[in-house]
Order: sequence, then C-alpha cells, then structure tokens
Amino acid sequence: MKKLVGYITASYPENSFTVDLALSMKEAGVDTLELGIPFSDPVADGPVIEKANLLALKNGFSLEDLFDVSSKIAPQMDTLWMGYLNPFFHYGMEKFFKKAKEFNIQGEIIPDLPFGEAQKYKELAKKYEQSIISFVAPTHSKERIEKVVKDSEKFIYMVAYAGITGSGKNEDLSNIIKTVKQYSNTPLYIGFGVDEKSCKEKAVGVDGVIVGSAFVKHIIDDSLSNNEKIDKITKIAKEIKEKINE
Repeated sequence: MKKLVGYITASYPENSFTVDLALSMKEAGVDTLELGIPFSDPVADGPVIEKANLLALKNGFSLEDLFDVSSKIAPQMDTLWMGYLNPFFHYGMEKFFKKAKEFNIQGEIIPDLPFGEAQKYKELAKKYEQSIISFVAPTHSKERIEKVVKDSEKFIYMVAYAGITGSGKNEDLSNIIKTVKQYSNTPLYIGFGVDEKSCKEKAVGVDGVIVGSAFVKHIIDDSLSNNEKIDKITKIAKEIKEKINE
C-alpha cells in the first residue's frame, strides 16, 4: 500500500489544535506526520505554508510549543520534524536530536541542509536513532542521485519540480524515478504540488506522496472553526489515501 505523509505547521492556531488535527489525520489514513517548525524565511515553501509559518511566529511560537505538541503526538503516530537549518543550528544539533529521541520523533527533514553538510551530522543522528531525510530533484545528475540515495534512510523525498511547494507544476519524472530505484531500495515519496486532484497521477511509480499546502490552506482559513478545519483536512487525507491506492 502506498503511503501518505501529511505536513502541518506546528502550534497554529494553538497547540491543542495541532494535537487534535494530527491524531485525526492518523485516523484518516495519514501514515507519517511531517510536523513543521515555524520559521521566518521558509525558502522551499510556497505562499500558503509561508503564511502559516508567519502566523505561528506572530502568535508567539517557541520551540517549547514544538516539544509540547510532539510529546502528545509522536508516541501515537510516526512523526518527523520538518524545519530549516537555522533553528536546529541555534538550538544545537545534538540537543535537537536528543530532544527528538526523547519525544519519539523518528527523523528530520531539513530542506536547506546541503547533502555534503548533512553527512557531518549522520553519526550524531544515528546516536539518537534519527533519520535525516535525503532529497532528490529533477535537476540532479545520475551521479548525484547515486551519491544521495546510497545511504538514504526511512524514505527519499523526491521534489516533483524545481521550485517551491504548492505551485502544482508538472514534469516528467519517469527517468529520475527509474534512476533512484536503480540505486536504492529505500521507499521513494513524491512531494511538492500534491493534492486531491493531482495525487493519483503523481503517485505513479513511487511508494508514497507528501502533502502539505493542500492541508495547510485550511489551517489558515479563518472563516472555518477549528472543528471545521479538522473535518475538511481529514476528508482530503482520506480521499488522497484512497486515490493513490486505487
């Protein structure tokens, strides 16, 4: 069965909402939660997730909020932290990995951590049973892909196009999928622009999909109550899980 990874921004509009939403998403078929750490300059993310980040920061988000929601979510579902290098670096990489293990976090997705630099933290991550997720993109050469996926853990994050999340572009990815599969048995998941309309097509040839903006746009919709937000998001999650497995 193909897997569904769901991204949500931590602690917006409040911690208890994040916990309720995450656990409802699990019930709806989300296999892994990508818990986003709000940051002021989320360079790989589109306007929807960027807005959620800024709203959470305006609301007073701190790492203590991340730890609070993680302590309630991660023991109950497979959870990764997704964030930019700056907060990890300033808090201290080892301290972050140690906290992650403490809360049963399974790994980290750090889009602006270059592959070469990520290698420096591999042993440290291993010490605390953490997986640093590897990225591949359509712009990567065959040699680069071989290097990146060789020691990949948990899953490989395939960026569906060169750009930002949520913009829904299409590129022919059959060659890159073939190349990744040639060099690695690690599950390959596709992200960027995946929603309930595109998921079936994008899931062809891969082991799972990563969905962010399609969920987060409802989190930041102030016309909805918290319960309505959860209902809408869980309905979409259910639909995507069904479609990618038809």
